[in-house]
Amino acid sequence: MDNDAALRSCLVALAALMVVVGLCSFSLKKVLATYAYGILGIAGLLLPDWEFFDRDYSQWFTPMTVPSGPGANRIARAGRFKFHPLRVALLSAIYCFGLYKWWKYVSS
Repeated sequence: MDNDAALRSCLVALAALMVVVGLCSFSLKKVLATYAYGILGIAGLLLPDWEFFDRDYSQWFTPMTVPSGPGANRIARAGRFKFHPLRVALLSAIYCFGLYKWWKYVSS
């Protein structure tokens, strides 16, 4: 992972959310459910190889070429996340459903 600051800030936000859930519900199970959902959410956003998925959908089943040269890796990562409506819709549906289920569990 190239951006450790993003991971660190997400983990700090997750810890703050866990404290709020713990103070409001006094339930260890709800705090652990918040932790599990948060870790899965962070892993789903920060860990995938977005350079691989930024290619055309038809090329996902072929190997990816590695750029050569000392600065080629930095140049390739400059435009890291490209907007693809299908990917954004799929990720939004998955995370909204998970967030809804988490909220129903925590608020009960």
